[in-house]
Amino acid sequence: MKCLVINLDRSPDRLAHMRGEFDRIGVAFERVVAVDGYSHPELEQQPQHPIYGRRQLSSSEIACLHSHRACWSILVQNDARYGAIFEDDVVFSANAGRLLADSAWIPAGADIVKLETFFRKTMIHRMRTSAGHGFSLFRLCRFHPGTGGYIISRQTARDLLEATEKINVTADDLVFNPAFSSLPGKTIYQLVPALCAQGQFLSSMAAGLPSLLDSERETKWAASGLAEKRRRATAERFRTEIGRIVEWVVDFCKLRRRTIIPLDSPGPRDQ
Repeated sequence: MKCLVINLDRSPDRLAHMRGEFDRIGVAFERVVAVDGYSHPELEQQPQHPIYGRRQLSSSEIACLHSHRACWSILVQNDARYGAIFEDDVVFSANAGRLLADSAWIPAGADIVKLETFFRKTMIHRMRTSAGHGFSLFRLCRFHPGTGGYIISRQTARDLLEATEKINVTADDLVFNPAFSSLPGKTIYQLVPALCAQGQFLSSMAAGLPSLLDSERETKWAASGLAEKRRRATAERFRTEIGRIVEWVVDFCKLRRRTIIPLDSPGPRDQ
């Protein structure tokens, strides 16, 4: 399976990190030069999806989308049905090489397989499909942020290119947020346990691999005035709790469950 790594020219340290990670799991990769938002502030003037309302996407967020678009463009020209895309701050599990070596384990009809965990609660279907080597696949039912690592079909890459030809969204909203209508009817799986995670979430890697998007995103969010938390009345909090109970009952009946996706343990290079 072709593996692509998005990397900024000004981040050679992250490229060195990814070389070490891929060497450790015994898999080859191809570097894709990332679009640098710092060099293209004009990106903020491009049209963005109306769902963001007053929040202005940062140039780095838009550049991130265009970097993923560059990867999708490569994959649609490739003969393979699936390809894997990674950002340059991920850490692989010990068994990552076994799954990235080929795509035979991917279920027929899968459009996207999310390989990473963001260590936040999400929702998956209870029906399990074995991926081998201790991994399982579950249909992803709710937004799970992050585009640090995922597998995408050639057709879905083509669809995403068309969906973002004239409008900007954040990459993870586009790919993994059901609120967006860009992927109607698409089949998205979550790998459990996750095959990778961004270094910012791992204590041993956090200092060396901080998020390059978070600080600018938070600045834009604060400037929009949307970051101010409003104190909710007791009645509103009560309604929220009742709503959560109702959602739990509905999820149970629909065979869905809320969970935090664990990370398969990082370890020595596969044998």
